[in-house]
Amino acid sequence: MPTYTDPRRDATEASEALRGLAHASRAMAHPADTYPILGELLAGVRSLRQSLDQLATAHLTHRRDAHDDSGDQTIGASEALAAADDLHQAGTMLDSVGKRLDAAMTHSGRIAWRPAHTVAGQDQIEQRWISVVFLQGDEADQILDLVDRDGPEAAIEHLKGFDYGEETTDAALLNGYVYDTPPAGALDCEAIEGDYLLLYNHQLGHVSLLRRYTSETVEEESTALAPDPLGSIGTSQPHTGTTATWSRDRGAVREPETDWFAPARPSAAWPAEWGLGR
Repeated sequence: MPTYTDPRRDATEASEALRGLAHASRAMAHPADTYPILGELLAGVRSLRQSLDQLATAHLTHRRDAHDDSGDQTIGASEALAAADDLHQAGTMLDSVGKRLDAAMTHSGRIAWRPAHTVAGQDQIEQRWISVVFLQGDEADQILDLVDRDGPEAAIEHLKGFDYGEETTDAALLNGYVYDTPPAGALDCEAIEGDYLLLYNHQLGHVSLLRRYTSETVEEESTALAPDPLGSIGTSQPHTGTTATWSRDRGAVREPETDWFAPARPSAAWPAEWGLGR
């Protein structure tokens, strides 16, 4: 985890994270993951650009303390100035990298990835993601604290309590909370465990758990789906009388009812047919 106070330790963390990404991205089983990855890399490039400028400034600010191995301050100061110049040039080159990444992300965001179908005459198989629960406000803060304390796996295990199997699947299909690709924002963090995907964002204060869903009757189910929330904001609403509000990126949002929550069966206050505790 980043310290936000120890630049040397955070640099080591960043290096290890990039090594991990280089290893994990050798085979992209889910091409839809490329879009959120590009978003994270774009944010990383911008942070790297800032870091290079700050390192250059450090060389300039402290150049009077710079010496070579023989103790010559003049040579040390000269090397500090040269290092600062190279760092500034490297930062300028990253501006071009950021523009290219931004353009690539725009193109990638226009792609609707579709899993390959089976041989003609056989059932078609399509993989989607269904929303299990989306939290914001105080409820999300509790989960974000759990992520920081025990890791995203612990948060996934906790939020699994909101998944009631077929009941959750039926409610997601009925309300249109089904996605061809995970509805991740550019700055969302992701963690996958089995068929579950956790999306969380400390800056915006929201947490979402999704479950992988494989359909073998695509045509039949697609007619029952509500319009895609991302493309029909304001045209579709959750069931009347629920405690949900509408969100552009997540569909239904359950407003906090208590300071803390525990995975439990929906209370009498929630309509039985909605059934998610959303």
